[in-house]
Amino acid sequence: MYIPSKFRQSDIDCLQSIVRDYPLANLITHSDSGLDTNHIPLLLAQSGGLKFLHGHIAKINPLWKTLSDKSEVLVVFNGPNCYISPNYYPTKKETGKAVPTWNYVTVHVAGVMSFIHDKKWKLDMLNDLTRQHESTQAIPWSTADAPEDYIQKMLAGIVGLKIEISEINGKWKLSQNHPSQNRQGIVEGLSQQTDYASQKIAELVKSYNTERK
Repeated sequence: MYIPSKFRQSDIDCLQSIVRDYPLANLITHSDSGLDTNHIPLLLAQSGGLKFLHGHIAKINPLWKTLSDKSEVLVVFNGPNCYISPNYYPTKKETGKAVPTWNYVTVHVAGVMSFIHDKKWKLDMLNDLTRQHESTQAIPWSTADAPEDYIQKMLAGIVGLKIEISEINGKWKLSQNHPSQNRQGIVEGLSQQTDYASQKIAELVKSYNTERK
């Protein structure tokens, strides 16, 4: 991923927050069958100081047969993003020199992926994944709520994924290359939009603008 220095995000807490808050990842692989992408919710896990991503695919998915075990993979987590109109820029009114752009936050994770068939590992992974995503429910669901034989049947129908992280990079493209007055104009313009992504990008641009004053 091309990352101009102004847009590079190196804060590990910020990187991990995107992985946690936007867990539906693009898992990109390459095998003799060619390039492939699977959209999979992944969980950040740690073991003995090493960081991993855990998840699963349906056993009917041919990925675990076409891709060699311990292959290198790329995982992309896309955070908030939105269109930026030149009309938000005060400098556009002065010079007319402005074009549209797109602001976004993304995290790329490179690693080595193993396929896991052990039932206990898969059940532990599902319980961890479920706890994370059920945490906001008034009465959180757990695998213990379903019949044991049903859960065992479901476990037999999936293949676990364990990705050992070798590199993690973040790109926070939030108009850092624009003067302060344009960034303030973006905050004001996006704040008038009603969609979540625009509101979130406005918050992020505002925080960067405040830090640089």
